Amino acid sequence: MVKYILVTGGVISGIGKGIIASSTGVLLKSLGLNVTAIKIDPYLNIDAGTLSPLDHGEVFVLKDGGEVDLDLGNYERFLDVTLTRDNNITTGKVYRNVIEKERKGDYLGKTVQVVPHITDAIQDWVERVAKIPVDRAPDVCIIELGGTVGDIESAPFVEAMRQFQFRVGHDNFCLIHVSLIPVVGSVGEQKTKPTQSSVRDLRGLGLNPDIIACRSSKPLEADIQSKISMFCHVPPEQVLAVHDCKSIYHVPILLESQGLLDVLQRRLKLNTIPVSPHRLTFGGRIWHDWKELTRRQEKPVDTVTIAIVGKYTNLQDSYCSVVKALEHASLACNHQIQIKWVEATDLEPEMEHKDPIKYHQSWQSVCIASGILVPGGFGTRGKEGKIAAAKWARENKIPYLGICLGMQLAVVEFARNVCGMDGADSAEFVENAPIAAVVYMPEISKTHLGGTMRLGDRPTLFVEGKLAHSKIRALYGGNAVDQVHERHRHRYEVNPEIVDRVEAKGMLFVGRDETGERMEIMELNDPTHPYFVGVQYHPEYLTRPLYPSPPFIGLIQAASKNTRTFRGL
Repeated sequence: MVKYILVTGGVISGIGKGIIASSTGVLLKSLGLNVTAIKIDPYLNIDAGTLSPLDHGEVFVLKDGGEVDLDLGNYERFLDVTLTRDNNITTGKVYRNVIEKERKGDYLGKTVQVVPHITDAIQDWVERVAKIPVDRAPDVCIIELGGTVGDIESAPFVEAMRQFQFRVGHDNFCLIHVSLIPVVGSVGEQKTKPTQSSVRDLRGLGLNPDIIACRSSKPLEADIQSKISMFCHVPPEQVLAVHDCKSIYHVPILLESQGLLDVLQRRLKLNTIPVSPHRLTFGGRIWHDWKELTRRQEKPVDTVTIAIVGKYTNLQDSYCSVVKALEHASLACNHQIQIKWVEATDLEPEMEHKDPIKYHQSWQSVCIASGILVPGGFGTRGKEGKIAAAKWARENKIPYLGICLGMQLAVVEFARNVCGMDGADSAEFVENAPIAAVVYMPEISKTHLGGTMRLGDRPTLFVEGKLAHSKIRALYGGNAVDQVHERHRHRYEVNPEIVDRVEAKGMLFVGRDETGERMEIMELNDPTHPYFVGVQYHPEYLTRPLYPSPPFIGLIQAASKNTRTFRGL
């Protein structure tokens, strides 16, 4: 029987439910248990694919091509698992499935209602997905309910979970409620009333928290912890203080130090789950490596500065996986990462006339950076700024990594300034460009947006003999590796018709798809340049704290002038 842990939130959204859920999973894995995760998003969208990064944060892409909430990325990174699109439940998905069943007559003429039809559909979905094998059948499923308790959108899901606790039984269901403890006043007094109110609302809906995780900017005071315990009817040892840490990687250690595993073992009777000696040893090794990771972060050898030239920098969650990939790579190289956020539009010439201070500050950030990263994005805004950043990195021998759009615009820049292709541009921005260096993919729909891109896991084959000393291939394992699998999310690609002209000038496409028509990996054939690489796929989706992404390792090594061979932690 699978054990279920439901994580809910109170007071405000965005207080760290996903990190606490992921950290709980790390602790359970240290016991040798197999853990999976489900994220419930109450919005009506079918998936996150059409949501603006500035509104919702990063859209994370799964192996099967599912476009999901960024918390699924946290689960995959922390738990080192591969999830599916079904691990992300939305109101839109649930209602669509119920309506389709109603249209087919599956309800035999009954009036279809939220209770029981919607709530039953939610419970069936959770129970089905919780049993999907990862490397073996899951022992524990962690369910994060998005939003906050009391939101009208989440009401059907709360009711479904109220019923679900009886469906699976008391010993198989545990509730962790994450709540904010605000610090107010000149003396920094911690207030418990918002948490009391949140727990009261939760109880009124039929769910009783077993554990209360109190988020605060500073450690929880003993009398505050006792007060929450008394007024929220939870034993003191089950009130956890989750204060701001140096990094999210310290949260599992913080929870472990407060006895979260002991509480879960008693509450869910985890000792009844059979765990082989091999799994127990494996779990112990995971925990050892995790603590070593945090030790590395506390004692870095040096700092490396990377400028991220993007178009959604006002909400840095838009590039959540990119930031994580940089963090993981820098930790592997014993360096601390310092990110300079540069809005691409601020690098464009017209900005010098509109706001010269911002223009010069942005270029200063680019010029002093040890490396430059241009991530993906959509739309014409900021594209000339990204092209300018790629040109600066190429001409001044600054380590450069272009991802998706960042690769495409590096090709556009090279075509314009090295190959003499005046007017070269992307068909995404200039439909009738004199030279289309980047073109629309022919098999992709132009009438629908949701789920119509080239999505999910795809193979990239290294082209034999293309570049004898390819830096990017060496990072992936050298000549022993003839192909890699990475995740994609794009509609446009480098035009194969210009490839010969570009390669003749020294920009080589060392990785292509199975047909040889799609350019997947670009590398500058210049022995004097430390690192100039572009990838059409999104390597940040596969980064793990203990297993960093090779293209990011290359960027950090070059930026820090660390040329040792990366062999993992």
